[in-house]
Amino acid sequence: MWDFEQGEVLAFDKSLHWTSFDVVAKVRWNLCRKLGKKKLKVGHTGTLDPLATGVVIICTGKKTKLIDQLQYDVKEYIATLQLGATTPSYDLEKEIDQTYPTAHITRELIDETIPQFLGEQWQVPPMFSAVQINGKRAYELARKGETVELKPKLLLIDEIEVLSFDAETMQLTIRVVCSKGTYIRALARDIGERLHSGAHLIALRRTRVGDTRVEDCMTIEQFLEKLNADS
Repeated sequence: MWDFEQGEVLAFDKSLHWTSFDVVAKVRWNLCRKLGKKKLKVGHTGTLDPLATGVVIICTGKKTKLIDQLQYDVKEYIATLQLGATTPSYDLEKEIDQTYPTAHITRELIDETIPQFLGEQWQVPPMFSAVQINGKRAYELARKGETVELKPKLLLIDEIEVLSFDAETMQLTIRVVCSKGTYIRALARDIGERLHSGAHLIALRRTRVGDTRVEDCMTIEQFLEKLNADS
């Protein structure tokens, strides 16, 4: 039996095109309606891009106090990169702005390059990100056409491996286990550069946050069904 005011930690499999805040808003609205309350604390433990799917952890009530702690849980992703082209957002949000040679890219070169990203890495966040710059989000400035210099951040990549590489389409799929603050879109950019080409993200799925795996998560629809069935 759920007790949302005392607090619950809920694991969702976020749908494509939803923001993490969309999930929070949907959960909060339905809980307030169910409980007959005007307000209820609800928050997420880490942003997942709209063009990504997978694990989003939501805390309610008194369990929202755990959010700061849970944000530091290790995360696992499955990412597919398109080699040979870049976009301003490093993913499919924006159109391709430049293409690069790929004839030199082989599976052998990829297998030599990917392990270089293990361990501590300095990473410059994407301009299209929620990084705060003088009180504004970087993506707000980027969408106005403004260019600002973002400072590199130190992060940790615990595991990174190649799952598949299609030399015909130049699509590379990798699994990454990493720390809080890692931008997989920026990792795609950096891998492209390290391969002496370009790259952008065409698919991303967060498969684990801490001990919570995506197969253990609910969809929003499943949650609402359980919530409405609970009298």
